[in-house]
Amino acid sequence: MSDNLARVGVLVRPLAKNDPQQIGPFRIIGLLGGGGMGRVYLGRAADGRPVAVKTARSELADDRGFRARFAREVSAAQQVGGPFVAPVVDAAPHDDVPWMATACVPGVSLTDAVHDCGPLPEHAVRLLTAGLLHALTAVHAHGLVHRDLKPSNILLTAEGPRVIDFGIAHSAADTALTTTGTALGTPGFMAPEQLVMTGPKVTGAADVFALGG
Repeated sequence: MSDNLARVGVLVRPLAKNDPQQIGPFRIIGLLGGGGMGRVYLGRAADGRPVAVKTARSELADDRGFRARFAREVSAAQQVGGPFVAPVVDAAPHDDVPWMATACVPGVSLTDAVHDCGPLPEHAVRLLTAGLLHALTAVHAHGLVHRDLKPSNILLTAEGPRVIDFGIAHSAADTALTTTGTALGTPGFMAPEQLVMTGPKVTGAADVFALGG
């Protein structure tokens, strides 16, 4: 199955010796990458469906505040629907290593598409923007803020764009601010209020700022 996913744009790397073989009900078969929260694995459900399983970094897992926020975020994220988001299928915020699994969507990131093929044509940009606006509307309707919307968190698929990682960015970012005094995000796509600890509350407006970026 991992070979099939690789052929349609999902890059899967072999597991290292210290990588888990099982997370929750999912058998882990490869490494997809890493990010602000932790590592992302390709998993396989009992019925054969592919899932992306994101695990928390150790400093996040050791923070009770993160676990509480993560549980709330997951609960809200599981309610988010629509054709332009990768849905949450399962999560365990209170496991020794907190994790969340989303549907694994075959596609290429916007970052890779632009890097490999150059700027998108105008009609494709219009369709992409419309899809992203629908995705953010669905996310914000459930009280979530993505906080790290960027080209690598946007997948281009045969059915249109998909926004990923919307269920964890808020809780992870709040923990980073509390424990390190620094913002968690990607320069160039972060709204001004994300860069200061004592500024206004971060709302969905920050995602709109990132979309403009």
